[in-house]
Amino acid sequence: MTQDRPPVPAKRSPGRRSASGADKLLFAAFILAVATILFVGGSLATAVGVTPGPQITRAYEGGKAYYAKLFHHDDVFASDLWHPARTDKLGVSINDAERASNGVTLYTSGHEPSAYLISMDGEVLHKWHRPFSDVWTEGATVRRPQPDTHVYMRKALADRNGDLIVIYEGAGDTPYGYGLVKLDKDSNVIWSYLKSAHHDFDVAPDGRIYLLTHEIIDAPLPQMNHLASPRLEDFVVVLSPDGEELQKIPLLEVVDESDYRQLVWEISSFALADPLHTNSVHVITEKEAERFAFGRAGQLLVSFREPSAIGVVDPGEGTLVWAARGYWAGQHDPHILENGNILLFDNRGNFRKPEGRSRVIEFNPETMELVWQYTGTADSPLESDIRSYTQRLQNGNTLITESNGGRILEVNADGETVWEYTNPVRGGPDDGRIPIICKALRLEPQVAAAFLNASLET
Repeated sequence: MTQDRPPVPAKRSPGRRSASGADKLLFAAFILAVATILFVGGSLATAVGVTPGPQITRAYEGGKAYYAKLFHHDDVFASDLWHPARTDKLGVSINDAERASNGVTLYTSGHEPSAYLISMDGEVLHKWHRPFSDVWTEGATVRRPQPDTHVYMRKALADRNGDLIVIYEGAGDTPYGYGLVKLDKDSNVIWSYLKSAHHDFDVAPDGRIYLLTHEIIDAPLPQMNHLASPRLEDFVVVLSPDGEELQKIPLLEVVDESDYRQLVWEISSFALADPLHTNSVHVITEKEAERFAFGRAGQLLVSFREPSAIGVVDPGEGTLVWAARGYWAGQHDPHILENGNILLFDNRGNFRKPEGRSRVIEFNPETMELVWQYTGTADSPLESDIRSYTQRLQNGNTLITESNGGRILEVNADGETVWEYTNPVRGGPDDGRIPIICKALRLEPQVAAAFLNASLET
């Protein structure tokens, strides 16, 4: 058996003398100087946009994105699908039957790719569940999707026969839009559109689907040279009722060619790689157009988060015909009400504490007058940095999805909560985190009756 021996010191070459302390110091200074020149040169090149500056920036951003994806892969509870639970409430905690708008509520949760239909008492009447790994194919735009724990249904719309159209998104990924899928009442796939669908979609009266998608674009825009390359650009895609792509509208070009192109020149520097971040699309109906002065039936009401703007896009002309910025910030889900006003969730426009930074507002788009708002209370603050939705109900109440709080609440015109539902799921360390509720929609009794008769058949 041999024994390990201590390392043998290397012999000096004949005729060479060892470096002195001064020599070593000068060599170290030389290396430091070279490193400094490279660092400063690289920084200057990055700042002015000359080679290799853009390449350095892209490598750095790519490394950040890859690191973020690995981080989210390790711990889904650290992703934005989960937040610290603010309450011990589970399910329905308030149900004022005399003042609440009776019906069933459809919602999606961040903890799994599912959609739930619940009664006013919180009973689960039906559940659709389909992991994205069961939907994904090799032809999908997203080549390496996140694990199923990180992929959820962002929005769901139901037909009277129990079919469900849903958007899948992946937490911790870029692009995070994964696709649009139609399921039957038993969660079987009817068709899928596996391009980078994200945030929102709407179904027109003729059955056509208007869908938001995004993709990474590397080509510079000469007329917008302040924007980053590569960057995320948004599109409106029009699908047939069977999920076939009919039209694709580039929203950044639409804004740039409009009278409102200043919207992308006034965004913050941190949004240059995602300049619009379109988060809502709604087809204007005949009834809505009667009172709304800035759009016609068939045009699209959209929301651009980064410019804090809403606007109307004509899909036939491919033009932005109207846009407005107001006293909101990071807004979601603008809708036209029967009186012609607009209702939206203002994520970051309310800085009055302790009610929370978020609020729901109704305003007159012609005068920009604030008509109504709900800001939460000190005991029950309203705060959601991203996501969240609203719905004006037939009795005049407002259904609010507070995503970060994992909560759905219905308030009346006086701001009193008449119905409240808190996501009953908990997870993370000591079960101290709650999954987001992405979007909730109240189905009115007559619609719910037809829906349940079809979707709950066995």
